[in-house]
Amino acid sequence: MSGAQWRQAMNAGAGRLAMGRTVPAAPGTSRRASAATGAAGGASGRVAALFSAAKPRHWLVLALVLAYPLFATDFLVYQVGAQSLALGLIALSLTFLGGYGGMISLAQMTVAGIAGYMLAVFGTSGEAALSFGWPWWVAVPIAIAVAVVAGTFIGWLSVRTEGIYTIMITLAMGVAFYYLCLQNYTVFNGFQGFQRVYAPAVLGVNLRNPVAFYYLALACALGGYWLVQYVLRAPFGVALQGIRDNPRRMNALGFHVTAHRVAAYAFAAVLAAVGGILFTWYNGLITPNSVGTSWLINVLIIAVLGGMKHPIGAFIGAIIFVLLQTFAIDIIDRERFNLVIGGVFLAIVLFSPDGLLGLWAKLRARLSTRRP
Repeated sequence: MSGAQWRQAMNAGAGRLAMGRTVPAAPGTSRRASAATGAAGGASGRVAALFSAAKPRHWLVLALVLAYPLFATDFLVYQVGAQSLALGLIALSLTFLGGYGGMISLAQMTVAGIAGYMLAVFGTSGEAALSFGWPWWVAVPIAIAVAVVAGTFIGWLSVRTEGIYTIMITLAMGVAFYYLCLQNYTVFNGFQGFQRVYAPAVLGVNLRNPVAFYYLALACALGGYWLVQYVLRAPFGVALQGIRDNPRRMNALGFHVTAHRVAAYAFAAVLAAVGGILFTWYNGLITPNSVGTSWLINVLIIAVLGGMKHPIGAFIGAIIFVLLQTFAIDIIDRERFNLVIGGVFLAIVLFSPDGLLGLWAKLRARLSTRRP
C-alpha cells in the first residue's frame, strides 16, 4: 500500500472495517495495524460495526450489570460496583494510552485528582471558605476542562520521550502535584483537602443513594467504553495504532506523530477526569492521599491486571482490585494488603503478560485444540 493510499484511507475513512477482516499490510507495519487500515466509512459505519461485533455474551454481561442492584446489597452495589466502575474509567484512560498509543502514563490518577480538586473548589464542600459554591452543572464542566488542559500539558511534555523516560516524566508530574496539594493551603487546603464533597440531587434523584450513584457510574463507564471502541475504529484511532507500531513510517506517510500523541493524551484526560469526579463523589472527599504515589501505581496495576490490549480489561482489573481491597483485610492485616495485590499482580504478569483476558484467551485456545 502506497503512502497516498494510506493517507486517503485515514483522511477519507475509505474502505471497510469488519471484525476479523484484514487488508494487505504495508511493509514495516504490524498485522494489527494493517487490519485497522480499513477504517469504517463514516460515523454510521463505525457505530454499525460496534453493534455487529457484539456477541451474545456481551449482551449477557450488559444485562447482568444493569440488573446487579436488584440482587446485591447496598454495600456491594456502592462499595464494589460503583467503586469498580469509577476506578475502571480512570484505568481505561491508561489502557487507551498504553495499549493503543504505546505510551505508559503514571499521571492518569493525577488528572483524575485535578478534576476532583476543581470540583471541590468550584462546587460545594465542607470547606465553605475555599469553595466557590457554584452549582454542579457549572462546576463539573469546569473541572473536566481544567483536567483535560492539565492532561494535555502532561502529554505535550512527555510525548517527545519513549519507554522508561515517559514513565519517569509522568511519575514526576504526579509526585509534583501530590506535594503541591500537600503544601498548598490557599487553593488545595493542604493535607486536609476537601471534605464532604457529595454527589448532587438531579431531577429529584439523590445521587448519594447507592443504587442511583451506581447507575450514574455505570452510564459513564458504558459511555467511556463505547467511546473508546468508536475512536479506535475512527481514522484517528487507526493512525494512533499505526504510530504505536511504527512511528517513523507513519511520519514518512505524512502524519504528525507528536500531534496525534498529544491528542491521545487529551482524549484520555477526558476519561480520567470523568472517573476522577465519580471517585471524588464516591469517597465524599479529595485529599493529597487521593493522588499519592500509591494510587498512581494502583491505576497501572488495575490496567495490567485486566489486560492493556482490551478496553474491557480496565473494568475487570478494577473489579479484582476492589474485591481484594474490600475482602482481603478480613483474612490478613490491613497493613499487608499491598502484599496481596503485589502477589496477584506478579502472578498474572508472569503467567500472562496480557492480563486476565490474555490468560482466558490462552485457556480457550487450549480447549479448542483438544476438541475432536
